Amino acid sequence: MTPEDAPALTAVWRRAVEATHDFLTPKAIDDIEKDVAAWLSSGDPGLWAFEEGGRPVAFLGLSGDELAALFVDPALHRAGVGRQLVDHAVERGARRLSVNQANPGALAFYERMGFHAVGRAETDDAGRPYPLILMALSSQDRP
Repeated sequence: MTPEDAPALTAVWRRAVEATHDFLTPKAIDDIEKDVAAWLSSGDPGLWAFEEGGRPVAFLGLSGDELAALFVDPALHRAGVGRQLVDHAVERGARRLSVNQANPGALAFYERMGFHAVGRAETDDAGRPYPLILMALSSQDRP
């Protein structure tokens, strides 16, 4: 992705969060969105966009062997975009991730992708009070 994709992908992030993160208040979403927009604008080489019809509709973030973020426009949920992005991440070495404990749909998705719970954190990566399930992929789980 390029920093020019950031506004469209920030909007994708917001729509996806509003559709799946019912544990977040509107104010929490607004606050987190500022950090997400800054990250998406940063030019981080670990960010990848998925385009459909020439416009970005999903993205993933990689950090070493961690799948740090994956967000898909809700209009494309269950259309295979998430699976393609996970495959892309795994091909590039992703073997671990964390998912909000209060997001059972995402937890189930990652389990279907071959990830297994290996731990728990009481807060998210920014120290906010949103517990995470830590997940890992073993080498025999996926080709």
